[in-house]
Amino acid sequence: MTQNPDPKPDPSKVLDDLLCSEQRDGQIEETVDAVAASLGSPSRVLSIDTRVERAWAHWKKLGRPKYIVAPMVDNSELPFRLLCQKYGAQAAYTPMLHSRIFTETEKYRNQEFTTCKEDRPLFVQFCANDPDTLLEAAKRVEPYCDYVDINLGCPQRIARRGNYGAFLMDNLPLVKSLVEKLAQNLNVPVSCKIRIFPNLQDTLKYAKMLEDAGCSLLAVHGRTRDEKDGKKFRADWSAIKEVKNALRIPVLANGNVRCIEDVDNCIKETGVEGVLSAETLLENPAAFAGFRTAEWVKDNEEEGFVDGGLDQGDLVVEYLKLCEKHPVPWRMIRSHVHKMLGEWFRIHPQVREQLNAQNILTFEFLYGLVDQLRELGGRVPLYKKKKIDTLTPQESPQRI
Repeated sequence: MTQNPDPKPDPSKVLDDLLCSEQRDGQIEETVDAVAASLGSPSRVLSIDTRVERAWAHWKKLGRPKYIVAPMVDNSELPFRLLCQKYGAQAAYTPMLHSRIFTETEKYRNQEFTTCKEDRPLFVQFCANDPDTLLEAAKRVEPYCDYVDINLGCPQRIARRGNYGAFLMDNLPLVKSLVEKLAQNLNVPVSCKIRIFPNLQDTLKYAKMLEDAGCSLLAVHGRTRDEKDGKKFRADWSAIKEVKNALRIPVLANGNVRCIEDVDNCIKETGVEGVLSAETLLENPAAFAGFRTAEWVKDNEEEGFVDGGLDQGDLVVEYLKLCEKHPVPWRMIRSHVHKMLGEWFRIHPQVREQLNAQNILTFEFLYGLVDQLRELGGRVPLYKKKKIDTLTPQESPQRI
């Protein structure tokens, strides 16, 4: 995502930028029917009442998904989205895409945004600080998605340097112009993902401005821009509830989701339409299907959990098979393998060191890594509740 590449890059990182298998130019055009999700004409002449009515009609048409894969830089790519979908996810965001680089660089477009017919409902997320550049990027993806999303929540230093994400909270007229530009010129709805201000009234004014500018769906991360550590700072569900009550468009929540019960509790407490998850899914892509890692079982032992017959090694194998079918850069695969096998690596750190030392990844090496962990023993299962029927892969919600 950096605009100025390191003049002396680490060779392993350069290799990790290569695709995991050969990819043809124009992959999107060859694998997806270019049919826009038409909502009629763009909303440049529509009243607020009509726009709100259309926003809800579109959301209902998609099946009102509750379990949603959050946007994650380099980590919510197509194979991972499909894996989460198999285990209960009902919609997903792409990784954050840089609108200027997306418009200028064909290689970036072909590697960073891939999709397929099964990959719906889909939010394509861009970071931007120029309305015209954002629109040009959005026009390229609107036939292949259900929302074009504007990243207004990234709190990282790269967003500060690039003047996008949560740092646009300091320039609300620019934010308004970004939303208006898309809302008035696209045939798919515009969504936004934000963080809250320290002051609730500032947050409510911000959210209302976005709705008035043409935002059709708002995802609210219940932490401020300075609260980057999700383990240290709890998301403020009460603030999300106030935003939900103040707006007329659909609202989603993000923050404090460790298991499926947290999703249900969040919806009950805030009244939102659905909940996004990021970090939890990276470790456990089956979380929306009712599976828990040992960490979250220990905190709720009185509820009673059993081995769910699934572990992260199984999920890694499924993920790798999806990557063989849908090529992505190796750096994304390396990251997911580290996250999903993290608990096993703590038991067998020598296997993690083998992965770290491997500059050139292959599927054969990664499948072998899983086999080696299993041979060493110490299986780390995922757990399910004893008495409550949770979703299985076969029972996961059907795609609309």
